[in-house]
Amino acid sequence: MDLSTDVWGQLASFRGTLEEQHNARSKTHAVRSMHVREYLVPTLIPTIDKLPDKVVLQIFSYLSHREICRLARTCRKWRMIAYDSRLWKSVSLRPEMSGLHVSSLEALLALISIRFGPSLRYIELPIELITHTVLYELGSKCPNLTHMLLDFSTAMQLHDFNELQGFPTKLRYMCICLSEVIFMEGFMRKIYSFINGLEVLHLIGTYEKISEEEEEIYEVINIHKMKSATPNLRVVNLYGINFVDDSHVEAFSSNCIQLECLAINYCAKVTGSSLRILFQRCRKMRCLLAQQTGLLSEHVQAVEWEKTQLQELDITGTDLTTECLTDLLTRVPALRWLSAGQQDGFNDSVLRAFADKGNARSLMALDLDRCESLSEDGLYKFLLRFGPQLRGLVLSGIPHVTDQLWTGTLPSLRQVKILVMGMTEGCCPKINQKVLVDQLIDCIAQNCAQLERLELRWDPETLRYSDKSQKAIDTLRVRCLRLRCLVLSDGKYYETVKANFERADRTTVVRTTTNCRVSNCYLSSFYQDLLFN
Repeated sequence: MDLSTDVWGQLASFRGTLEEQHNARSKTHAVRSMHVREYLVPTLIPTIDKLPDKVVLQIFSYLSHREICRLARTCRKWRMIAYDSRLWKSVSLRPEMSGLHVSSLEALLALISIRFGPSLRYIELPIELITHTVLYELGSKCPNLTHMLLDFSTAMQLHDFNELQGFPTKLRYMCICLSEVIFMEGFMRKIYSFINGLEVLHLIGTYEKISEEEEEIYEVINIHKMKSATPNLRVVNLYGINFVDDSHVEAFSSNCIQLECLAINYCAKVTGSSLRILFQRCRKMRCLLAQQTGLLSEHVQAVEWEKTQLQELDITGTDLTTECLTDLLTRVPALRWLSAGQQDGFNDSVLRAFADKGNARSLMALDLDRCESLSEDGLYKFLLRFGPQLRGLVLSGIPHVTDQLWTGTLPSLRQVKILVMGMTEGCCPKINQKVLVDQLIDCIAQNCAQLERLELRWDPETLRYSDKSQKAIDTLRVRCLRLRCLVLSDGKYYETVKANFERADRTTVVRTTTNCRVSNCYLSSFYQDLLFN
């Protein structure tokens, strides 16, 4: 008994020892597993810090320079990436135009040497940074600079450029914002020898700053001398310059035989007397933009339009007669882009002559904003015939063009990318008929799958919609996947549409007529060249 009892006691003790060792091993394994999980979990969660530098660089390329500068404060790695010269190919140093603010000339000179360098392609400079030292450094340190904007618009006094010894020599695009009172000849005389390779020239006047009181007009830049220094110009934009007249147009035509596009919008002194010689000398002219100029009908009719290569024409607000408009549109061989808004003389007879006798088979963009002499029937017949080829159509500001006409013609506009319709508030008498916007939106969605830009200018009181508007908006959003801009008058319907698109994570599509306007300018073949800030 004693022996067996002792044996059983030893067995029990040995079993207890085994159980304790097993429990200890289990606890150790559990602790080790917990530590392993603690070390593994962070490595399994992806963070932006784990992305390769080239990927972060690509992400930064979609940000503005202000945002990039803020991100540079985050860490050393991001600072190094933010200062990569590849992110600084296009730079604006005009704070009032969403550009960067440079506090001193020394800071700018350091940026040119360290950050910009050979990568810089485009730069905008305000008056306080336009000095002979800065321009010389840009010419020597930035050999690939091809686009430059010089803003003298706020200048009351120019810097001294007598010591200017260098300037960028590879410029293909230059934009000069003129001042009302500062004469540019001293500066221009120094750079004439450097800009003979220019292909695109913008001279921006002070049209928007002109007061109602009559003031003395100064010719602040000598265009007659400039044309001799720029023989290779393809595109010339003289915007809102109050001293420009027909002699300046003739000056460019005499030396710029490669000219393809001339824009003289808001140059009120231009009457068109030099257009005939312009087209005779510049055989490559394909685009003439003369919005809000002083064109006279007799001068326009004197041009040999049938011998030109003109494809794009803007005569908005020029007050030409019906006879002149008919003569013009029936003689231009192949017009593809036409803007003839705010023309009282543009009536059904002009439109009928353009369709029957003119060459409207090439037309792909048409703007007849505020042409109130046109009838609904005349427009309906024209759109049924030429609608299938149109890519852009603007019929706003015409009281009798309502949703009924649009509903009847939209099935013919299946290729359209830009549509503008409705009444601008205050431009015409208020219409009594309500616009059934739900049906209109649904019709647009069903027929215009290629639509990219749409503007409805009717005021909120004119639009009539129901509680089921969401269905029509959903259809537009789902079927028109290329829609990037939908402009509406601010009101309840605008809020409804905006909320619908925001729920689908398309936050930038819906905008108000207060800060956005749609036009056919995007369809111009010279759109990129004519952009200026």
